[in-house]
Parts: sequence; structure tokens; C-alpha cells
Amino acid sequence: MERHVCAVCGNIHYVNPKIVVGSVCSWDGRILLCRRAIEPRRGFWTIPAGYLEEQETPQAGAAREAREEACAEIEIDTLLAVYSVPRISQVQLIYRATLASPQSAPGTESLETKLVTWEEIPWDELAFPSVHWALNHHRSVEGRNNFAPFSNP
Repeated sequence: MERHVCAVCGNIHYVNPKIVVGSVCSWDGRILLCRRAIEPRRGFWTIPAGYLEEQETPQAGAAREAREEACAEIEIDTLLAVYSVPRISQVQLIYRATLASPQSAPGTESLETKLVTWEEIPWDELAFPSVHWALNHHRSVEGRNNFAPFSNP
């Protein structure tokens, strides 16, 4: 890969992938979904997720995203999956989490939030392929504590 190098000082300008952190949050067998208020995919449903901030652990970032997008407090259980999306230079770390309470409300990046059963998931209205993957991976290990994190299907 060709890198941008300053002809004067030799400094290399590195362009690195973005890290996205999020979680599949559950409460009493239901999953928290957020309807996006921002592009890309405004109006489509997603799990709470977003970019990791500098000097933030992935777990703290996932918890922050749940607060920002769904006004929800969560308890992270374990790493559910690591997805690579090279076409948009993203690495996604998705956790399995439990909601501290069933209450949620739309944050600034959400139009609405709701808890849904598996049968109520609006599959045709999910924002991104990785949301599909995460929900299916979450379902496949429901009730299990011992599993290796998933990757792209």
C-alpha cells in the first residue's frame, strides 16, 4: 500500500481503520433496537453502536453508545463478535450486554428505541449487515457463557 510521506521531513501520514463498538443489549428475552436519526441509513433500526473515542476502552465505549443512543445503562457480559468491514475501513467490536432496566429513550442519534422479541425484529429494516450478524450470533449463544467471539459470516 502506498503511504503519504512528507517530502520535506519524511513524516508518514498514517490512515488507520475506525473502530466501532456496540452491544446487543437484552432484557427478559427482548433485544434493544434504536431507529437511526442520522445518516447513513437514517430511519433504519440498529443496535447501539458507534465509534470508539480516544483513550476509551472498548467496553466503556459500548456502554457510552448505549447511553447516547438509547439513554440506557448496560452491563457488558462478554465480547460477542469482531467484524471486519474493509470496504469502509472499520473493525467492529460487538459485546453481549444486559440492560440495567427495561427503560430506554431515544438519544440525539435515535428517532425511537424499543425492546423486541426475536419474532418482532424488523429484519428488512435493519441498517447494516453487521446488525443482522450480531443479532443472529447473539441468538446462537443465548444461555451459553463459553464461546469464542464470532467473526464475519
